[in-house]
Amino acid sequence: MASSRPEDRMNPNWIRQRMIEMEIERDPPLNRSYRCYSGTYLKDFYLNADQAAKLEAGDKIFMPPSALGILSPLNLPIMLFQLRNPKAADRELVSHCGVLEFIAEEDTIYMPSWKMRSLQLEEGDAVHVKIAFLPKGRFVKFQPHTTSFLDITNPRAVLEKTLRTFTCFTTGDTIMLPYNGKEYYVDIVETKPPRGISIVDTDCEVDFVAPLDYKEPEKPVAAASPPTNKAALVAPDQVEEPKFSPFTGAGRRLDGKPLPPPPISSSSFVAAASNGKGDAQLSSTGSSSQGTSGRAHGKLVFGTNNAAANRATNSTNSQKEIEKKASKEQAKPEKKEPPKFQPFTGKGYSLKG
Repeated sequence: MASSRPEDRMNPNWIRQRMIEMEIERDPPLNRSYRCYSGTYLKDFYLNADQAAKLEAGDKIFMPPSALGILSPLNLPIMLFQLRNPKAADRELVSHCGVLEFIAEEDTIYMPSWKMRSLQLEEGDAVHVKIAFLPKGRFVKFQPHTTSFLDITNPRAVLEKTLRTFTCFTTGDTIMLPYNGKEYYVDIVETKPPRGISIVDTDCEVDFVAPLDYKEPEKPVAAASPPTNKAALVAPDQVEEPKFSPFTGAGRRLDGKPLPPPPISSSSFVAAASNGKGDAQLSSTGSSSQGTSGRAHGKLVFGTNNAAANRATNSTNSQKEIEKKASKEQAKPEKKEPPKFQPFTGKGYSLKG
């Protein structure tokens, strides 16, 4: 039996067995064609119900007794065979199988019906059979045909039970797994080592891909929303908050009396009346006119020339009173402050006298 593990290749028994296999592969003693029939076809008149059920439950075949005479001298621990459809000219239809019993009629073999469909064989077609040696498998990937396979409560336990009747896997094959009165068809997508592997007395990792009829769940389509106001779509953080303006309220007195009106600020220019009456006139420092004497430069003055003169006189009198008060304050004697204490300012004396 071929092996892919390095530790097996160092075993002398493995080396001896591999040399025998290479000699058999060079000149296979069993390499011929047989007529094939399915177990369901022979169930009613040649095989009993128990034999037909065993044949359909795995990947093994019934062979004629003459094949046993050819294979017995080889002392093979496991008998594996390659099956090929000779009519498939466009592509090679190849599978592998084991042997269940040697009770078939001469020149015929009995095969599981699902394996015949996998090889596209009809009842009574010719199939080429050759002895084969396959490496022990490390990995196999399955793809169920229907999503009903996912409804199995414990797929691992089902595989361990149903695959006991199998001896090998071939990449591209379609196998049938019977369970709980139902038949589940599974494609063999990948094997490691590639092409064909033996699963007898080996630890094989199993993986699955999505079933053939699996469909991705459709994404829900969002319902069209009615048009809304653009102002309502503005983010809350984009709305400008009112700025704080201090001292903009109205003031109130504690005694309840009304507040006086605010002072009116004067302008930097003198408004001149356009009708020629001259209630407001621009003062000039270089003019010798009697109406402009006594007016402050750059002030807005309302009234007649006499009123302006009176205001100038009053301003002169008030200025004189301010000067008199300042002279009186200067005439008052200044208060003398007491002398401040100054340390270490006295005279010094010696202790000697």
